[in-house]
Parts: sequence; structure tokens; C-alpha cells
Amino acid sequence: MKKVAFYTLGCKLNFSETSTLGRQFEEKGFQKVDFFDKPNIYIINTCSVTENADKKCKQIVKNALKHSPDAFVAIVGCYAQLKPREIAEIEGVDAVLGASEKFKLLELLPSFEKQPKALVFHKSILEAKEYHSSFSINDRTRTFLKVQDGCDYTCTFCTIPLARGNSRSDTIENILNQTQQITDSGVKEIVLTGVNIGDYGLRNGKREETFLDLIQELDAKSNVERFRISSIEPNLLNDSIIKFVAKSNKFVPHFHIPLQSGNDKILKLMRRRYLTQLYSDTIQNIKTQMPNCCIGVDVIVGFPGETDEDFMETYQFIKKLDVSYLHVFSYSSRANTVASGMSEQVHPSSKAKRSEMLRQLSEDLRKKYYNQFLQTKQSVLFEDEIKDGFRFGFTPNYIRVAIEAKKAMCNETKEVLLASWHNDEAILAR
Repeated sequence: MKKVAFYTLGCKLNFSETSTLGRQFEEKGFQKVDFFDKPNIYIINTCSVTENADKKCKQIVKNALKHSPDAFVAIVGCYAQLKPREIAEIEGVDAVLGASEKFKLLELLPSFEKQPKALVFHKSILEAKEYHSSFSINDRTRTFLKVQDGCDYTCTFCTIPLARGNSRSDTIENILNQTQQITDSGVKEIVLTGVNIGDYGLRNGKREETFLDLIQELDAKSNVERFRISSIEPNLLNDSIIKFVAKSNKFVPHFHIPLQSGNDKILKLMRRRYLTQLYSDTIQNIKTQMPNCCIGVDVIVGFPGETDEDFMETYQFIKKLDVSYLHVFSYSSRANTVASGMSEQVHPSSKAKRSEMLRQLSEDLRKKYYNQFLQTKQSVLFEDEIKDGFRFGFTPNYIRVAIEAKKAMCNETKEVLLASWHNDEAILAR
């Protein structure tokens, strides 16, 4: 029995696809093992949102072959679609599979035998029209369920449309079937994920349903305890979706809404499909209908042309928003994007300074948000994470909670009192 190990870089969508690949291998008689358990085969699922993700891929290949020098190494994912020939030249890589080929690993590489040169299976992204259903299971307490893939947007900094193709979606019927399978396995929280999930419903370029149709059907016909919506574009998070989530008993009060910049000049350069007024109106609408809602925000610093004054406008804009935390990214120039050819590239030292300011602001926002719930009782779904004798979990509105790990509480929902801070990273439950 050949042993196979997987390594995932990047987003929740990648985790769902890696997990699905793992099940395919197990169904064919392979033994899925830990990265360090000397596997015969390594499958590395890559990301290419930033330059660091590309470098990370090379480091993982090198590390893999330290543990299992004779292993067959296959690279799949976004980086594999964008730069297959470059990856094929990395020492130790045996195969590279693009977006159309990654779910055909076992068909294209039946023997996983090393060749004198790396094998490359790669088509134009224009040919990536199939939709492949995916969800993670047994890897984490929460399950990531893919409902949509690809993107039709043309943001000037982003390679995802080049790596994943046009927007396309699963059917509601299939998603309901997968949800039942996940629930039957004992999972209590499902995170809906995709590249641009608010654009859900496109198949073969035609709109068959909407994201609101999907969540209404899931709410009515599934037995799972919690649904969580992953990142959703502000221009697609309309009032109907907000109203529905506010009234739902299954969809939790938590949104992650990319902003990228709080400066309208930069938003236009990015070709985002909204300006700051729409964003602030959306936040206000959510908080009016769900005062306890957790709202996360993506921000990019150092986009070409962003001056110190532009950044401070972003900083002050976010500071005034009623949001809960930030994910901060430094702009990274990516080949074949419009932004890579823009003048006025920002110096790395300025990016670093701006990132640090926003990360500190994020901590302040998170503490302010958590403090509202001290000395209140909340429902917490505890996960398998244990650190220094404490088990961790999350409330519906994404407050991280710690409790003494005296009992086997993994995947159990408990009502607890949020008593005090725990190492500035969570709230201690009693």
C-alpha cells in the first residue's frame, strides 16, 4: 500500500479541495499519512496570491524530500496553473497539474513513477470550465464546503481569474446532498466557501440561481447546527441576504467583507466594484439588523500609487467602522496583472510600517469587540485545538473562547460564561 501525504497552501477553498483529493486516493487503496511519515507520494496544493506563496512552495518541496528523499512530488493548485514550466524546473518536482487536471491525478499518474523530467499536465485557463465539488472532512472540526469556483471580476492586483477561470457554481441539489453527508459524519459547523461566493449561481455563463436562493434552501432543508459564510464581496452582500441571516437560526452572525482600501482613488485603481460609501452603508445596515454581528475586513497596503495621505484615509475610515478584526496584506506584484505595470510602486519599508499600524488597529478592534461580551453567557462549539491545558472554540459570532481541557468536549456545543481574558488571544469561559 503506497502512502500519500498532502500539504495545503492558501485559502479555505484549497483546504476543501485537498481533502477531496485525499478521499479520492483513499478510495483507490492509498494510505493517507502525515507529512513527516515518509510517504511515497507528496501532493502539494499551492496558492499564488502573493510572492511569498510561490517561495513557500519551493521550501515545502525541499522539506518533503528531506523526510522522504525518494518520494514522488506532484504540484497542483493556483501556482501550478500560472507557472507550470517554472515549477517543473524546481529540483525534486516530478509532476505539475493545472486547474483542469488536478482532480485527474489518479488518472494521469496511475503509477506515480519518477521520470527523467517532470511531467506537465496543463491547459489554458479558458478550458477550465468543469466544476468539481469539494469539501473538507476529518481534517478539522469545522467543514469547508465549496459552493462556487472562479471569478469574472478584473481587479488589477489579482491572479485568481488567471488561475481558476470564470465563475461557475455547484447545483443546490448537490450542495444539499453534500451537506447531509457532512452532517451524518457528526460535523456541527459548515463554512460555505468559494472564490466569489456572492456570485453563486452561474453555470455555463448563465445565472441559474442566486446566493440568497442557496442559503434559503440550506436553512430550510439541512440539519446542521451552524452555517458560516466565508468572504463575500460588499457589492454582492445585499439587504436581502443581510435580512435573511439576521432572522436565521442556522446562519451565524459573522461576515468577512473585503475592503482592500478605504480610499476611493485606490479602489478605482484596483477596479473594485464599490466605493467607500457603499462599504460603510453595508456595515451600518448589518449592525442595525444584527448588533452583535462579527465583521472581518481584508485590507491591502502599499498598492501602487498609495501615498501616506491615502493610507491614513484608509486607516481613519476603518477606525470609524463598527468592525471586529482585520486581515492585513502587503501588496505583492504578480505577473500578468495590470497593477504590476503601474508606476509609483510603494517602497517595502512603507508597506511594513502601514501593515504594522493596521495590525495594531486590528488588535484594538478585536479587544473592543470581545469586551462587549464579557460576563455574558454564550454558546460555544469547542474544537480539537488544545494548548497549554486549554481547549478552544468559537461562539456563533466568532469570539474565540478558551476553557480548561478537563473533559472530552471536542465538537460539543456548550453554553458558558465569558469570564475574563486569556493571554490576550481568547476569552476564558467558566
